[in-house]
Amino acid sequence: MRNTGRSLFAVSFAVVLTGAAPVLAQPAAPPPSVVVATGEHRIKVAPDQAWAMVSLETRDARGAEARRLGAAAMTSVMATLKKAGLSGDVVQTIGISLHPEYEYANGRQHIKGMIMSNQVQVRIDDISKVADVLDAVGGLTLPTSSTLTVGGLRFDLRNRAGVQRDALRLAVEDATARARAMAAGAGVSVGRTLRIEEAGADGQMKFLQEPFMMARAGQADAAMPTPIAPSDIEIRAQVTVTVEIK
Repeated sequence: MRNTGRSLFAVSFAVVLTGAAPVLAQPAAPPPSVVVATGEHRIKVAPDQAWAMVSLETRDARGAEARRLGAAAMTSVMATLKKAGLSGDVVQTIGISLHPEYEYANGRQHIKGMIMSNQVQVRIDDISKVADVLDAVGGLTLPTSSTLTVGGLRFDLRNRAGVQRDALRLAVEDATARARAMAAGAGVSVGRTLRIEEAGADGQMKFLQEPFMMARAGQADAAMPTPIAPSDIEIRAQVTVTVEIK
């Protein structure tokens, strides 16, 4: 009976050791050989949309009167924009304030009066009408208490997103062609495209940085139209592609 117990213990111990043996890990597959290439494409398109800022400042010693005069002057501006063919949904108020105007005398600050400021952004969807709209606003006859500034003219594309997608697609084609050329130079062929990354994109609106028209009490010369010559907008796309080679 004693020998039988030793044999069972030996068998049990062997089974435990066998179960505890580690499972050997399978060797990892080597990463694929790849070629990385960058591609770029630029598209130049004539702008079909313009934006401008119309700012109005009205001064008076009394805040209530500055507000009233400013409201009357901006009403005239809005009516002029409408007569120029712009609908209400393309004119948007982007800033309005009533604040004091200070002056200094004998080293001390005094309130000279109040300034009513009102600024609207105007969208012009017909480039051929840009000069007409600006001249119509600039030719307004305003009270001497009001100063009108038209500036911030910029040009853009209504279908900017679509042009950007076209540029991206063509940039990927360029990068893929470069990858094939590099692979051919190394005597190999390309396989699957493993990764595509957008490396950069560009295509800013075209701005005229300085205010280009000021009018006080109808100073604009109606006989001299404002010359407008927008340049093309360039949309640029850059991508990086990683392609398997074999």
